[in-house]
Order: sequence, then structure tokens, then C-alpha cells
Amino acid sequence: MPVHPIRLILPLLALPSLWACGEPASEGPPPPSTEAEAAIADDGGAPHAELGRAIDGLFNTDAVGPTHALVIMKRGSVIAERYGPGISDTTRLPGWSAGQCLTSLMIGQLVSDGRLRLNESAPVPEWRRPGDPRGEVTLRQLLQMRSGLRFAKGRPGREGGIAEQSDAMRLLYLDGRDDMAAYAEAQPLESPAGQTFADSGANAIILADLAARVLAPDGSPEARRAAVMGYLQSRVLTPIGMESTQAGFDRAGTLIGSGMIHANARDWAKLAEFLRHRGSVAGAQILPRRWISFMREPSPRNAAYGAGVWLNTAPPGETARLWPATAPADVFACLGEYGQYVVSSPEQLLTVVRLGRSAPNQERAVHERIGALLALFPGGK
Repeated sequence: MPVHPIRLILPLLALPSLWACGEPASEGPPPPSTEAEAAIADDGGAPHAELGRAIDGLFNTDAVGPTHALVIMKRGSVIAERYGPGISDTTRLPGWSAGQCLTSLMIGQLVSDGRLRLNESAPVPEWRRPGDPRGEVTLRQLLQMRSGLRFAKGRPGREGGIAEQSDAMRLLYLDGRDDMAAYAEAQPLESPAGQTFADSGANAIILADLAARVLAPDGSPEARRAAVMGYLQSRVLTPIGMESTQAGFDRAGTLIGSGMIHANARDWAKLAEFLRHRGSVAGAQILPRRWISFMREPSPRNAAYGAGVWLNTAPPGETARLWPATAPADVFACLGEYGQYVVSSPEQLLTVVRLGRSAPNQERAVHERIGALLALFPGGK
């Protein structure tokens, strides 16, 4: 009996599904972890699953090292928050060089009060001797990292690979540790004042010393410490709401404004929000808007740096510290060693804080993952 054509066709139609049985199905990206889902109170307009995966990526210890805290704020409210093992929303965490933002704010209040002058020579007594070229260094140049002072930078902390004789190491832990300002101010000029950019924590130490000189003229360590901490507390920290903040001082009573400032992650986020709102809190202007504008103006010798904050631009041929190709142009950040990010994006109404302990080979991954997280939110490029 002849076979009907349809009976020959039906088995052929089934072949693709039979072949597929022998191959693994294509897999999409994994769903966010339970921890990431619990961290997200509101996706803030970002794709929910992608936001969860981005949060997980920042807690991938193998890739980025330990992330102690991640806080994301949108329109002034916390929309996502996650902490590492043993860390909570009350744990004080170091910002390392991100603390220089607070030093810049304190100097801004002193300038606003008329106690320091931005464009005059920095009042360091040792620099005012006749013929000393350091007498040309201004407060503005110190804030913009173009003092010209010699300072061989190394990563602060007793980490492998740090040269013992780097100025950062000597300043914090060796011969400079008892009087950091004296060590920083004793350095000679490497280039004429104002002519070159060099990212140096010594500038923040000198600025903190200048604050102590005007606030505590008698010069005793105890008076310096009490006066500077009282001023920082009353004029900067308390108005911002950074109640958890603790600051370190050396034995000479100088604020270690280059890095020894600790606060919980939410308070670091309040700092970014304060800067995003150009110096105001709940409509009250705490610091003149012109000072925040100055902090966010490019340094004449490095368009990617302002005065205490990094900007979302990069000079041709230099590695960007932020994300000019993917994030809005008005993004800026307080950055610290070991992968500390206190990021503000005014266009996106967004703040992102990541605090942790990344090794040198992990810091690039932290940078890329925070940039990718920012790009998820509306308003990005």
C-alpha cells in the first residue's frame, strides 16, 4: 500500500526538537541573588534585574575585593543598600582620600568667614622667608593640587609593594607621623607654583594645618585639635547630618585631612548629596554656592580634577578617573584609595557610595562596575 506523503513529513518536523534534546538550552544572565533583591527598596527607574546583578557584581569578592557597604540614593532617598559580613549601617568606615572633600568644605567656610584668602599666599611661616619660592603658593593652588611641592605618592597603609621611602609612607607612618604638616611643608618645590598637577595628600595636610593656625593661634596640640574638630563639627558635619563622623589627628594636633576620616556609609552619602545640592540642606544654604562651584571647576592643570573632587572629564591621553564615555558630564566624586567611591550625579538625581578594601589589581574592576551601575539609571548617556 502506498505511504501517504503526510506520514513521511511528520517525523521530519519532529527532528529539530529531537536534535535540541542533545544540546544544552541557551542560558540568559543569572537572576539577582536573594541578598541583592533584599537590598533594593526601589529600582529608581533602572531595570530591576540588571540593577540587582550590578549590586551582586560589586559584592563579588574575587573580582573587586571585600565591599563593606553600598548605598544608592535617588532624589534624596535611599533606594538600595547592602553591607558586607560584619558591617552594618552604623559601622564607621574610612574614606581614605575621599575625606579631602571634607577638608575642602572646612577651608571653604574659613574663606567665607574671611579668615583665609583663596588667592593670597598660603600663610605658612616657613615659606615667608625672603627668597623662598614656596611663598608664591596660594590656597587656591593647594586646593587644586598644583602647589608644585615634591611629594612621591604611594598607597597609604602597610601594603605589599609600597616603597618605604615614598613620601606618603613617611608622612603617615615614619618620620612625618608626629607632625605631618611640618613634614609636608618642609618639602621643596619640584616645579614652579601653579604650573603642574600632582595628586598629593600632603596638600590636604597643609590645608588642615592652616585651619588650625587661624582657629587656635596659641599652637598647642590640644587647642589645635579641639578648635579644628569643633569648627568642622559645627560648620560642616552637623549641618550636613554626618553625625557618625570621626576624624584623626596627629600628635601636633593637625587634622589628618588627607585620609583619616571615618563615617558610616549613609553619612558618606549625605556628603555627596550636600555637594549635589550645591551646599544646601533641606533648602538652607550651609556653604556659599560659589564655593561648591569652585570645587567643581576644572583645575587649570588637570581638567579631570576640581578642588577636593574628581570631575567626569579626562585630558587627552590620560586615564579617566570617572566615566566620561558613559556617565553624564556633571558627575563628580570624592575618591579614596582601595576603591572608595562617593559619587554624585546631579543630572540623574543620584548618589552612589561604595566603601571597601580592593587590592591594586581589583580597583579597575570596581571602577568599571560602578560606571556600569550609573549607566542603568535614567539620564545617563
